[in-house]
Amino acid sequence: MSDFQNDSEQDSDSEKSSELDSELVTAIRLNLVPGIGPRHQRSLLDYFGDPESIFAASLTELERVSGVGPKLARLIHAARTSDNADTEVRTCQQSGYRLLRMSTDEYPENLTEVCDAPLILYCRGQLKPQDNLAVGIVGSRRCTLYGTQQAEKFGRALAMAGITVVSGLARGIDAAAHRGALAGGGRTIAVSATGLNHVYPPEHVELAEQVSQNGAVVCESRLDQQPTSGIFPQRNRIISGLSLGVIIIEANRKSGALHTARHAMEQGREVMAIPGRIDSFASDGCNDLIRDGATLIRNVDDVIEALGPLVEPVQTEEQQEVRSPRELTLSTQQREILDLVTSEPQHLDEIIRAAEIGSSRVLATLTVLEMKRMVKRLPGGFLVRAFN
Repeated sequence: MSDFQNDSEQDSDSEKSSELDSELVTAIRLNLVPGIGPRHQRSLLDYFGDPESIFAASLTELERVSGVGPKLARLIHAARTSDNADTEVRTCQQSGYRLLRMSTDEYPENLTEVCDAPLILYCRGQLKPQDNLAVGIVGSRRCTLYGTQQAEKFGRALAMAGITVVSGLARGIDAAAHRGALAGGGRTIAVSATGLNHVYPPEHVELAEQVSQNGAVVCESRLDQQPTSGIFPQRNRIISGLSLGVIIIEANRKSGALHTARHAMEQGREVMAIPGRIDSFASDGCNDLIRDGATLIRNVDDVIEALGPLVEPVQTEEQQEVRSPRELTLSTQQREILDLVTSEPQHLDEIIRAAEIGSSRVLATLTVLEMKRMVKRLPGGFLVRAFN
């Protein structure tokens, strides 16, 4: 092959790599406009429908949107000619970060149910379909040894059960939950408030790397976003939005973890709390949550029971279809027999014939599944799958 051909192919590859997804760039452009937070973004999208229409609007039209005054309208208008978004996308590509745009298949399914979900998620690592089976763990940065031990224990136990652990990469409870999940050999997702180019706190650089290798670090902030007070409460809605439920560990009455609990309630997620000593200031918030109706959690079985059936089945890493987190606690034999029971009534004889083990073991396994409330016996020797 000639040098000319090599140069031509390199030029062609360069041209292809320079081509950017216009919809993605426009979404990033909106995300980079100063002063536009989740509520402004949602108001603009509700009014105009998509980012392209937002940037095509006149100043007068922009000012008609609730909360968008003349100053913000001018900033949006000025951003139309900025090349910041192109630079941001190219930098992400060069750094190996992924940009997940809402309404695409890569975007987390759980998060699509949230009314103020971010239009764009920056992702370092990889999100998988099995991450829809996730539980958030949050709590105090200034935690006691008891809090650290519980966060690590629950992070590890959930990971070993096949549940992804979501937290915020902060000091204290968050870090302990991530480390527990990693120790359990499972997946974990860290929702960062700062941009992916600025790990915060700085001592968690190595932890962030470990998380990205066994899950993902995600955020909605631009790459160079530094830590500021307002962005930390804002990211809490993403922690709860990615999760089926959240566990609060050691939160006092002023803890930011209670914001996550509030978001979870608003999003229809399960709110769980681990109790602390009644005279412990560190657990006042948790104890208040339990008094007000949050589920008291003692072990991972309590968590799995509290989550209940899933709205949609989730595929595990082993390509098993899980319809309730309780199915994760089953043995291989119990799982195989349960898969033979359908949502339509079946006679016991059909299940025994389809099984690859002896009838006595099938009957014993079905009895265990019935005790676990995963199958239900009907008159005439029929059985049906139970989903509650």
